[in-house]
Amino acid sequence: MRTLNDVQGMREHFVAGARLLIIGAGYIGLEVAAVAIKSGLQVSMLETQSRVLARVAAPAISSFFEKLHRDAGVEIRVDAQIENIQLDKNGNIQSVNLADDSEIAVDLIIAGVGVIPNCELASNACLEVDNGIVVDEFMCTSDPDILAIGDCSNHPNPIYARRIRLESVPNALEQARVAAAVICGKPQPYASIPWFWSDQYETKLQMTGLSQGYDRTVTRGSPEDKSFAVFYLQNDVVISADCLNRPQEFMLAKKLVALRRAVDPAQLADENLPLKSLLESLSA
Repeated sequence: MRTLNDVQGMREHFVAGARLLIIGAGYIGLEVAAVAIKSGLQVSMLETQSRVLARVAAPAISSFFEKLHRDAGVEIRVDAQIENIQLDKNGNIQSVNLADDSEIAVDLIIAGVGVIPNCELASNACLEVDNGIVVDEFMCTSDPDILAIGDCSNHPNPIYARRIRLESVPNALEQARVAAAVICGKPQPYASIPWFWSDQYETKLQMTGLSQGYDRTVTRGSPEDKSFAVFYLQNDVVISADCLNRPQEFMLAKKLVALRRAVDPAQLADENLPLKSLLESLSA
C-alpha cells in the first residue's frame, strides 16, 4: 500500500468474511488490520522480526499493540518467512506457504514493508540524491533554485545533529512552511521536533522524537489501563516518547525532547509528580 490508488483498489475487497493477509507489522500494517477487523474481515499478519513494531518501538509498546490486535481477533505470526504465493487457475490469490511448512488461505494480500523514496526526477535533474533528495536546512537542493520537501527529502536535523528522512504528515507541512519562507525571501531554517501519530481501534498513539540510540526506557503509567507513556533516554536525556491515550503528556513530552536536559528516571516514572512540574524544574 503506497498511493491513494492502492487504497481505492482495496475498497471492493474489504467485505465481511474476506480473508486478508497483511505482510509487515509496522504502523501501516497494524492500522490496516484495525480497519479490516472493524469491517468484518478475517485478518492474519506476518512479521519477519521477533515482535511487532520492532524497528520503531520499545518492547513495552510492541507487547501492548500485539495484545490489542490479538484480542480483536487478528492472527499474528512473528519470525515468519514467506516461501511462495499460490494462485488458482484464474490467477487469483489462493494461499500463502511459509518457511515453517504452514499454509494460510487468503483472498487478499496487503504489503506494508517500508518505502523507497521516488527520486527519479531529482536524479534526472542531476541533483544530489542519497536516501532521498539531499537538502539543506532551508529545503534547498544541490541546485539552490530547486527545493524539495516531504518524505523524499533528506535534511540536516539540528536536534539530532545528523541527516534524516522523515515519513510523516507533520514533517511535510513544516518543511512546506520553510520552503514558502525561502520563496518569499524570508528564510527560516528547519528546526522542528519530529512527531507522528497512529489511530488503532479506540487507541491513539502519539510519538515525538526519534528513539534510535536510546540506552534505557522509562514507563509512566500502566499498559493495563490502556493509558501510559514510554520515554526513550540516552545518557538520561529524553530523546523520544510514545504516549498512548495521553494527549496532554504528549504535548509536554515534545517540550521535554526539545529541552535536551538530563532527567531523573525515577521522577519521570513517578505519576505523583506532574510532568509539567518536572519540565518546569528542568527549565528553571
